[in-house]
Amino acid sequence: MAITLFRLLLLLLPMGCGALVGKAQEREFYTKEIGVALGSNFMLNDANSTAFGHPNVAGGALLRFVLNPRSAVKTMLTHQRISGDVSGVKDFYPDTFAQPTPRRLNHRFSGGITDLSVLYELHFLPYGYYSGYENLQRLVPFFQLGFGLTYSDAGKAFTTHFPLGIGVKYKLAPRLNLALDWTMHLTFSDRLEGLEAPKGIKSEMFRNKDHYGLTLVTLTYDISPRCPACNKAD
Repeated sequence: MAITLFRLLLLLLPMGCGALVGKAQEREFYTKEIGVALGSNFMLNDANSTAFGHPNVAGGALLRFVLNPRSAVKTMLTHQRISGDVSGVKDFYPDTFAQPTPRRLNHRFSGGITDLSVLYELHFLPYGYYSGYENLQRLVPFFQLGFGLTYSDAGKAFTTHFPLGIGVKYKLAPRLNLALDWTMHLTFSDRLEGLEAPKGIKSEMFRNKDHYGLTLVTLTYDISPRCPACNKAD
C-alpha cells in the first residue's frame, strides 16, 4: 500500500510542478511592447483654429519600454495626412505685404507630417492582467509627456515639438494591450502647412505656431520577458 502511494506521488509530482511552471509563465513580467496605431489628427494653424476641426487619417508603429506597473516609456513613429486652405478663415490675410491691397491670400496645402516622439507614461493605477499582491488593474488611465521631431512635406519644415496628453489602457489578454491615446503636439514652427506669419507678425515660443493633435487606437503585444534570475542574489 505504501509503495502504491509512493508511486502515485511520483506520478503526480511532475504534473503539479508543470502546472506551477505554466502558471508562473502566465504571470511572467514582460519588459517591452510592440504594436501599431491608427486614428485621426487635426491641426491648429493659420488655416484652422478649431480643435478637432478638419480631421485627417493618421497611423504608425510604437515600441513601449515597460519600467514597472506604474510607468513606461513609449517610442512612437507616426505619419498623418494634412490638407486645407484659408478660404474659411475669418481673419483677413493679404496676398502681399509690399503694398496695401484688398485682395485676400489664396493658399491651399496638402501633404503629410512624419512624427517621431518619445513619451513618458504615468499610470494612475498599477497596470497588469493578474491582480496579485500588487492589486494590478486591467483598465487604467494614464498621463503622458515627452519630446519629439516633426517633418512636414507640405511646408518643407523640420522642427522639434513637445507632446503631452492622456489615455486609457486595457489588458485584453496576458500579453495583449488595447489603448485609446490622445496627445497634443506643440511645435516651434509656423510653416507646417507652408504658410508662415500671414499677417506679417512673427512670434516666439509656441505663440502663433502650428500645433497638431493625435487621437489613436493602439494595439500592442508584450515581448522580452524579464530574466527570472536577474533579481536573485548570487
